[in-house]
Amino acid sequence: MKAFVTGGTGFIGGTVARKLRERGDQVVALVRSPEKAAALTALGCDLVPGDLGDEAAIARGVEGCDSVFHVAAMYEVGIPASARPAMYEANVRGTERVLDAAAGAGVNRICYVSTINVFGNTHGRVVDERYHRDEAEGFVSYYDETKYRSHQLVLDRIAGGAPIVIAQPGGVYGAGDHSVLGHMLDQVRTGKLPVMTFPEAGFNLLHVEDAGDGILLVHDKGRIGEAYVLGGEITTMGDGIRKAASLSGRKPPRITMPTVLVKMSIPIAPLVTRMMGLPPNLRELITAADGVTYWATDAKARQELGYAPRDLDTGLTQTLAALEA
Repeated sequence: MKAFVTGGTGFIGGTVARKLRERGDQVVALVRSPEKAAALTALGCDLVPGDLGDEAAIARGVEGCDSVFHVAAMYEVGIPASARPAMYEANVRGTERVLDAAAGAGVNRICYVSTINVFGNTHGRVVDERYHRDEAEGFVSYYDETKYRSHQLVLDRIAGGAPIVIAQPGGVYGAGDHSVLGHMLDQVRTGKLPVMTFPEAGFNLLHVEDAGDGILLVHDKGRIGEAYVLGGEITTMGDGIRKAASLSGRKPPRITMPTVLVKMSIPIAPLVTRMMGLPPNLRELITAADGVTYWATDAKARQELGYAPRDLDTGLTQTLAALEA
């Protein structure tokens, strides 16, 4: 198979590209800078310089391909308002460009990597792919909004006959993760996490290797027009931190900062976020975590696709060992 992959230099996309190459597929990767794509070059991928705003580069990339894996997205919670246009351009308009180019090239199968986040705050419920959020509640972050908008765009293309399958990973962790989650895990490992915040925030956490395997399963075995949640273990931020600390031989933070104190810190947000290694928009970080659960079941993927992710203890143990190496 010849596959076009976006996001190949990223955390999840790089894993997908590697797994495709390991099984013998030809990979064409869209990259902003070939000089920073050494890992893809070493895998034997063909590189197409360009980004999600470059229609000509995307068209060159999909030409002659059997499949498209659209993994790329701008992922960050807590961005300033000035960064919102760039996120919309990447997550919504970029998705539109890739889907339209794939359709124009007659690609047989498109795997779009969405997220559990499109369900929004599930309010303690464990939902499945049939769940529809109430848009009147608004969005917990701008990332949440852009991924929801792009997901709806994909559904519109499916309704129009596009051969798309959708993968919806939960919170992906593992060595090489540069997100807030990865930063926090490293702080726990080194005993440098100062305080616990939003311990009740809920996630379905999966190891990046399981995310990669799951995305390939969705592509290979998923039914056209269907979405498949990819998870690992449903947990909370507090339980995840305590588990990671125990596996690292560390003690979890003794202090849990009350939400009211976090909110009171908004006026000095730049100082607080800089001290904690977080993005600058503290208000958005709060709305994305305070009383929020991103809980969805991956039963459909397990039953239909044979998806079998590792448990959180195993995944964290492997991740912590990789970080120590």
